[in-house]
Amino acid sequence: MKSLFEQNGGTYSVVGDYLIPDLVLSPQNDYVLGRYGRLHKEYIKNHKIGFYTGLLISGKLSDYLMEIDMQAKNMLETIMIDLAKKQNITEQLKSTDQFAWVGAMNNIKACAEEIVLSEIIYE
Repeated sequence: MKSLFEQNGGTYSVVGDYLIPDLVLSPQNDYVLGRYGRLHKEYIKNHKIGFYTGLLISGKLSDYLMEIDMQAKNMLETIMIDLAKKQNITEQLKSTDQFAWVGAMNNIKACAEEIVLSEIIYE
């Protein structure tokens, strides 16, 4: 009778008196996980354990986290641009009053990050 591993196409190597499964990791991408991907990983690891374990076992965790990280970065950038336009924060302001521009952009970034964290990372 074949084991479940063999039924799914797996093979074994004989090492001494033992049969060792021939396990091969799927190729990983070279994407370096950013802040938002790491935050989401910790969130699902601590709060959605079954989902995290399923992704980990299936080998899809890194691809999933990469997608979340890119989605969060794109959303942050889009929100920041929209908020800057709505608040009339322009390059003109940057050239005339740098302190006001920096303060306004920091405020916009904080607001945009709060939206990204609540809608993507901790959902």
